[in-house]
Amino acid sequence: RLEGKVLETVGVFEAPKQHGKYETGQLFLHSVFGYRGIVLFPWHARLYDRDITPQASHSKPEPPGAHGSKEVKGKTHTYYQVLIDTRDCPHISQRSQTEAVTFLANHDDSRALYAIPGLDYVSHEDILPYNSTDQVPIQHELFERFLMFDPSKVPPFVPRDTLRAWQEKNHPWLELSDVHRETTENIRVTVIPFYMGMREAQNSHVYWWRYCIRLENLGNEVVQLRERHWRIFSLSGTLETVRGRGVVGREPVLSKEQPAFQYSSHVSLQAPSGHMWGSYRLERPNGTFFDVRIPPFSLESKKDDTP
Repeated sequence: RLEGKVLETVGVFEAPKQHGKYETGQLFLHSVFGYRGIVLFPWHARLYDRDITPQASHSKPEPPGAHGSKEVKGKTHTYYQVLIDTRDCPHISQRSQTEAVTFLANHDDSRALYAIPGLDYVSHEDILPYNSTDQVPIQHELFERFLMFDPSKVPPFVPRDTLRAWQEKNHPWLELSDVHRETTENIRVTVIPFYMGMREAQNSHVYWWRYCIRLENLGNEVVQLRERHWRIFSLSGTLETVRGRGVVGREPVLSKEQPAFQYSSHVSLQAPSGHMWGSYRLERPNGTFFDVRIPPFSLESKKDDTP
């Protein structure tokens, strides 16, 4: 017992994989947010890390007007589509949105935006694998629809046909292709943009993206996010500036105990591509402020995608 709470055995830790990838059905704890989850399937993304210059064949040119002029090399990195245990969602709601995956409706209502609760994208190094003898170890409305218990397999949870069909059908708005990362004064910002589709509105085309952002405090000093400052460049030639307090209505504190905050937002352009970049203004305990760079990232549409 700990402060009136009962500790229960969830499972048994396994050694994290240094090479290769985790399979569908792998149980894990998130190394940053601490929730229980299960791997649905892996994605291969190009990681553009502005803190290092790895030797790789992919490269990303600097967007117009963005800070710096260096060419950033991209390396292939594994991310996973996962289900979050709904029992853990209340405990991480202050640090992460559990409804991070949104998509446009597949019909004529151009304003309809849907969310699937408890879906997340997790980097390979964030996974702490474990095993469990429980046949339903994760509580989520999609768990038994997507997975079934098979004690002869390792891991013993195998995909149903419904999972493969769901992945195939929703591939266009689920897939992540690029991940951008940059650290300023021990604050690491990771951005994952997703193309959601195109809508026709008032005789013009409007292209929609969502982007998932994680801020992570790699240092010991407690800091609080106070402001955001975005620059949004559209291929149509427009440059928009957006300023505001906090993010998604919050001004999160990043500390040693709770070092990370993750959220999602959306942006639309009247052009099939563009770029975004910007900064966050953070406050130190002594009242001084400093700016943290948001790495530039491309907004690119998929020509063959039909919403």
